[in-house]
Amino acid sequence: MTRLLVIVPLVFLGLYGLVALMAWAMQDRLIYPATQDRVEPAPGYRAVSLQSSDGLALRAFARAADPGEPTLVYFHGNGGTLAGSMAANKAFAEAGYGLLLVNYRGYGGNPGAPSEAGFYRDGRAAMEWLSAQGIAPDDTIIAANSIGGGTAVQMASEYPVRALILVAPFTSLANRAREIAPWLPVRWLLRDSYDNAAKVPELAMPVLIQHGTADPVVPFAHGQELAVLVRDVTFQPFEGEGHELTFAPQSQAARLAWVQALPTR
Repeated sequence: MTRLLVIVPLVFLGLYGLVALMAWAMQDRLIYPATQDRVEPAPGYRAVSLQSSDGLALRAFARAADPGEPTLVYFHGNGGTLAGSMAANKAFAEAGYGLLLVNYRGYGGNPGAPSEAGFYRDGRAAMEWLSAQGIAPDDTIIAANSIGGGTAVQMASEYPVRALILVAPFTSLANRAREIAPWLPVRWLLRDSYDNAAKVPELAMPVLIQHGTADPVVPFAHGQELAVLVRDVTFQPFEGEGHELTFAPQSQAARLAWVQALPTR
């Protein structure tokens, strides 16, 4: 009996350690289910190349703005594609806004492997591409869905853009991981954090946050908690909507109306 009392905890600890090790080793596959779908730009868009600071050429889609309209740069979610980004921004395209749809490293045939630091380099490549086209930050709106909000928040903290839009954002990747697996030491296991909650209090531009009340992937409470931390915020809840909110016509219409109501510069 004494031996059994010693062996059982050791076996449990061994299994726990094995599961933790597997979670650490497989986290990139779980966090970044990068689709390799390669699509062609819809009418009005063109394929462009974004040059990252670490030497990657990333395929993205761009649409020129109508005279006098700003340009929106969009960062999709972790399972997103350029096709999905075009669908999520249909209302802005129809209204004549410029669009730069970013596809990250490791996605859609792009070189490189996804990571938080890599995504930030991809975001900066997008912002520098806009600058090279003569589009200043105050003529730029940053928008993002889900994990794309991490890159969007970081870019908004580095560039004085006109506005920031976050759809279904989390407070941080670590917070969401703790909710999913509270029995794992996620603080020590995660390589990436995307700590939006730590960054948004410093943002000076207007921020729109949209979240579905029935979101099973990033719970509604994350959007609520972020909204409390932002200085100049509009929070739009969507009753009964899930994690695909960015594609919903009512979400797109509300985003467009919010942007159109921003003070002109």
